[in-house]
Amino acid sequence: MRVATVIGNRPQFVKAAAVSGPLRRAHEELLIHTGQHYDEEMSQVFFAELGLPAPEYRLDLGDATGASNATQTARMLTALEPLRRELAPDVVLVYGDTNSTLAGGLAAAQLGLAVAHVEAGMRSYDRSMPEELNRVLTDHLSTLLLCPSRTSQENLAYEGVLRGVSVVGDVMVDVARVVAPALAARGQILDRLGVSDGDYLLVTAHRAGTVDDPDRLRRLVELLEALDAPTVLPLHPRTRARLEAAGLLERVSAAVQVCEPLGYLDFATLVAHARAVLTDSGGVQKEAYLAAVPCVTLRDRTEWVETLEAEWNVLVDLDPDRCAAALALPRPREHPPLYGDGHAAERVVAALERLPAVVARR
Repeated sequence: MRVATVIGNRPQFVKAAAVSGPLRRAHEELLIHTGQHYDEEMSQVFFAELGLPAPEYRLDLGDATGASNATQTARMLTALEPLRRELAPDVVLVYGDTNSTLAGGLAAAQLGLAVAHVEAGMRSYDRSMPEELNRVLTDHLSTLLLCPSRTSQENLAYEGVLRGVSVVGDVMVDVARVVAPALAARGQILDRLGVSDGDYLLVTAHRAGTVDDPDRLRRLVELLEALDAPTVLPLHPRTRARLEAAGLLERVSAAVQVCEPLGYLDFATLVAHARAVLTDSGGVQKEAYLAAVPCVTLRDRTEWVETLEAEWNVLVDLDPDRCAAALALPRPREHPPLYGDGHAAERVVAALERLPAVVARR
């Protein structure tokens, strides 16, 4: 089987690292990097650290200041369509909810190619989020929908999507299991940043809904200024650009410890040793859960609803008082395995191998 895999940003590099190994042992994979994240800190370092094969095709369509979602998706579609015709894959594999995901799936579906979507069925039910539109549209054009949990399967059933759906677990669990020994030897990142195990907060913020609106950006800064513990903020290029344009970067730098974006292993080490994680990222919410670290989500909705039900995650939006209250909560006693057993990648490959039968039934 020939599989064309489309990736473009940090979470997709991590997920693809789990799947590419078992996939390539039995099949041909062609990796297409759209360039949505393209610089060293946000891209290449993940290939090096996680052993992800070098992409066979690089489109280099990223934009440091962030083009609009429509513009970026259109550029990707324009580049991907002729490439798909040239490669003639049996299936196009996409991950998650980014512009790369939608462009990869749509370009394939318009050519009549099968699409497999890893992390299908996730819903925040907030259509103002570009990621929500991307994941909904990708699910409804996909042939094979690979769900990380029963909840995501139920979301699809509610929308009438029943065929080609499989619960495989979350490939991020596979990655966390594999890299756990390496994290134990990477305590130097804590020393370099001058923080102590369990004594600091780790913050990430980069979504358009958080940083592109001037009022919400100001509220983010005020929330950071109200934190009463040592805080580390690896600063996403998009967020840095917005803070600089608004004249707010100095205030943030005075309130928290700002550092450059980190590779996967250093970031995962910081997550694992943090007192709590504050984030607007869906992927980081899940990384915190897998590390058994409390999470405070800087949004009013999440697609990872199981983490809320398990009480490891609290939604506070950008409210400093709600954030303080969430950080004061005791750690939950239970930590159920919400997202599988660490063998999701094997199930993804097995599902791809069943794809001809799925296509025949449609």
